[in-house]
Amino acid sequence: MARVLLYMIGAISLCWVNFSTGHAEGSESLRQLKENYREILLRAVEAKDSLSTDLGQILPETEMSDQVVVELHQRYPFDLVLITDYLSALNPDGQWRDINYADTKRSGWEPKLHADRVLELAKLYHTPGTAYYHSDKVEEAIHLALHYWFTAKPRCLNWWYNQIGVPKTFGPAFILMEEQLSEEEKASAIRLMEEAKFGMTGQNKVWLAGNVLIRALLEDDATLVRAARDTIASEIRLGEAEGIQPDWSFHQHGPQLQFGNYGLSFVTSMAFFSRLFSGTEYAFEAEKATILTSLVEKGFHWTIWHRTMDINALGRQFFHNAPLHKAYALAFAAADLGLQKGFPRNANTLVGHKHFDDSDYTVHRRCDWMASLRMSSLRVIGTEHVNEDNLLGYYLGDGATYFYTDAREYLNVFPFWDWRKVPGVTSYEALDSTTPFPDVNRTGSRNESNLVGGLTVGERGFSAMELRRDGLHARKAWLFTNSFVLCLGAGIASDSSASVTTSLDQCLLRGEAKVWDGQNWQPLSGAQSFAQPELRLYHKDKGYIVFSSDTCVVEAMPREGQWRDFMGMYSPSTVRGATFLAYLRHGARPSSGSYAYLVLPHADLDTVSHFDLNRISLLQNDNRAQVVYFPEEAEAWAAVYEPGELMVEGQQFKVTAPGLYYFQHKGGKWTISAEKPFRI
Repeated sequence: MARVLLYMIGAISLCWVNFSTGHAEGSESLRQLKENYREILLRAVEAKDSLSTDLGQILPETEMSDQVVVELHQRYPFDLVLITDYLSALNPDGQWRDINYADTKRSGWEPKLHADRVLELAKLYHTPGTAYYHSDKVEEAIHLALHYWFTAKPRCLNWWYNQIGVPKTFGPAFILMEEQLSEEEKASAIRLMEEAKFGMTGQNKVWLAGNVLIRALLEDDATLVRAARDTIASEIRLGEAEGIQPDWSFHQHGPQLQFGNYGLSFVTSMAFFSRLFSGTEYAFEAEKATILTSLVEKGFHWTIWHRTMDINALGRQFFHNAPLHKAYALAFAAADLGLQKGFPRNANTLVGHKHFDDSDYTVHRRCDWMASLRMSSLRVIGTEHVNEDNLLGYYLGDGATYFYTDAREYLNVFPFWDWRKVPGVTSYEALDSTTPFPDVNRTGSRNESNLVGGLTVGERGFSAMELRRDGLHARKAWLFTNSFVLCLGAGIASDSSASVTTSLDQCLLRGEAKVWDGQNWQPLSGAQSFAQPELRLYHKDKGYIVFSSDTCVVEAMPREGQWRDFMGMYSPSTVRGATFLAYLRHGARPSSGSYAYLVLPHADLDTVSHFDLNRISLLQNDNRAQVVYFPEEAEAWAAVYEPGELMVEGQQFKVTAPGLYYFQHKGGKWTISAEKPFRI
């Protein structure tokens, strides 16, 4: 994919191409809209902010499917060498020799590159400063390429490209080249844009309306512009089945967390439209502007750590460098909305704990580390597999837990993952090498329980889920404190002969992994098994202390894999790396298995080896409840799955509703200071 200039910069020349010649036929408002295109994008071109500079340090991708990433790459400078290659590789019939026009992929559809190149050439044609400015050769290439598309009419098996992706890319090129288009070409351009019609929900609705808006500008149709604007604005609302949720998460394809997928496209689109409509009669109402900024500040902000997006927020899009690209796209959108703080590359300005009730998603942030947790329930879909995206993500909604310090722990680790051992997840191992990987589209990804939720107390929190999937049952809880995360499991049972495991972590191997022998730290390499009640491990600023006696397997070794294995759009290519993996074995057909371990996400060797386990008293960890007592703080936390009697340090409580409870010892007795029943 070529490196290109700036998001929708194709409209940059509107004032030269259309209005400076006096040919504008639309109303004053339409004229202002088109001037806004130019003003917005010219400012972006001239900007020398650190955000643009930092983005330039990331090597451009060569294979892209995510529309947000495509538009992010349009912020890169022109690659004039590549432009020369484009011009020389164009056949007389308007096809590019290096594009497979017979491609049948539903994601990363190769003919879309044709539209990308037309847009880039159109931008180059109207951008002063190079030999290609108003170049006859470039204009001829554009006409040839358009002629091919208008006559061949390539179609993708995935509707999204036909109605959204292709029109969204060609549209700015059509506006930019309007004065150079013949009447026949302009009529064909309008017919292509007519592929997009009002409809659908969430971000798909916004994309479609945005394409209709481009057609309306081509036709100078003020009535249609108003209809498109109102359709776009109609999605800036709370509490619908899809879109922005009351807890400031974002749903699409049902009740499913989609921060980094459809949600990010929504924010980047709305940030652009907010600036486009600014100063015109089409400007968003103050209430809608507030909703947009709140979505970023109260929702998306929690997912970004050192300008990298949390894996749990990515949706189904596990592309190369996806956490980086999505965080940068969000940062640019935030800047467009006037939000200049909160997305620094090497700093963290948000500290606290938040559980997103509508999405079964928890984020815990300290000054020097962050942890996240993604659960699922009968209410919330765990994950999805669509268009060859996320082929191996079956377990991603079953308690996936990630720990970040410098935000590079998991960057591009996915080709090397054992996807049955996603960090934090309790799941089945394969019976043998012929065992097929579970398919979300065949069995579904919903957890068959509503005993799932999170409780926040100040800057700490407690989350829990009852896992019921594929004959596997477990009750899992996570206690997030100022310095560590305590992870508990109980009632682990299954009806399968496949072995059950719980993964502590699975990240890139960086530096040496170590194990504490009671006296000294010893290096770890290869695969080793341990069966001891207080196993202490260390790897790259993180400590792991295992309380339970189940066998713990630790692997620190080279791996290889392919991006294509889980994201079908990629070309076959083997990549190599190394991972650190630690997991517990519960055996085949466990009946009442349990575990307890804690993770110190930002600690040195001395802190881990001398951590006093007497600071934590595990009062109960069984099928009924998990109760943790902290003697020094005189407080306790409980995840209760069945109503009944509960004992906290000798004092009895009758709990009538399953849920999460926080106890404090005051005035010589224990009291429930905070509680949150599960949303059954």
